[in-house]
This record gives sequence, C-alpha cells and structure tokens, in this order.
Amino acid sequence: MTDYLDVDARPILRAGGEPFSVIMAAVGRLQQGQGLRLYAPFKPVPLFAVMADKGFAHSASELEGGEWEVLFTPVGVERETTPIAASNSPFAPWPEPVVELDNRDLDPPEPMVRILAAAEKLGPGETLSSLLRREPVFLFPQLEKRGFRWLGGFRPDGATYELTVRAPS
Repeated sequence: MTDYLDVDARPILRAGGEPFSVIMAAVGRLQQGQGLRLYAPFKPVPLFAVMADKGFAHSASELEGGEWEVLFTPVGVERETTPIAASNSPFAPWPEPVVELDNRDLDPPEPMVRILAAAEKLGPGETLSSLLRREPVFLFPQLEKRGFRWLGGFRPDGATYELTVRAPS
C-alpha cells in the first residue's frame, strides 16, 4: 500500500499564486515508494505529463464543488534528470491570450461552441481566455480530446469562472 504526502494547491491558486514549485519541492521530499496526493480547484491535466516523466501514474477523482484529488503513485524510474525550468511549469504564466471571449450572458451550449470554434483557430501554443457563469465541465473532455490544455477557476467574486485554453505546441 502506497503512503502519500499531501499537497493542497487550492489556497495557493486562490490567492493568485503558482503552486508548481511547492509541488516539485514535495516531490523532492518523497521517500522511496511514497506517492503524492494533490488537491486542486481544477483537474491539473498539464501536471500529469510532468509527473509521468518523473515516474508517477495518476488517478484523479472529482470532489464536491468541482475540486480534484489526484494521487500520483510511483510506477518506475524517474526518466527526467534535469529540473524543470519554471518557464516549462504547467502553472507558469502562459502567453497573453490572443482571443478574449465574454460568454457570461450566453446559455449552454453556446459558450462551449464559441470556445471550441475559437480554440481551433489558435496557433501552436497560443491561448484564449473566456469568462463564464459556471465551470464548463462538459467542455473539458472536448478540449482534452483535441489536445488543448486549460487552466480555470472562479474569480474571487465567486460568480465568474475564468478559463484559459492553450493550443498544443
């Protein structure tokens, strides 16, 4: 049975911080055979590839309120031998959006349709941002299927969900 070290990225992200260095520091403290349990306000899809390169499989479970618990379980030898530069961090700042959409006044599924149409026009690595009334839970699998990455969360007002979508590089 795997023992897990807990990291809660939710307060860091809600405060506008960047938890990648905290997560990597925790990975560096793991004992042989120990895993990492991460709590996040969104499904941290970009982190899955980073952790896979470090020899961890992931298992993600959605919690109440749309938050996520992800178990990173060691499965093999670490393949990466150099530290990841902050610019390659899945939480590092992405390029400024080339498209900004305000979809707060639209009824479903129009926001999803508009975001997918705009995302398909992005160049490699470009981003778009969108403001929404609710978390677009049905959009995430569609973005994932098309190879896009995303970051999102509610603004401090709790009424506006801000989504950033990045095209594959």
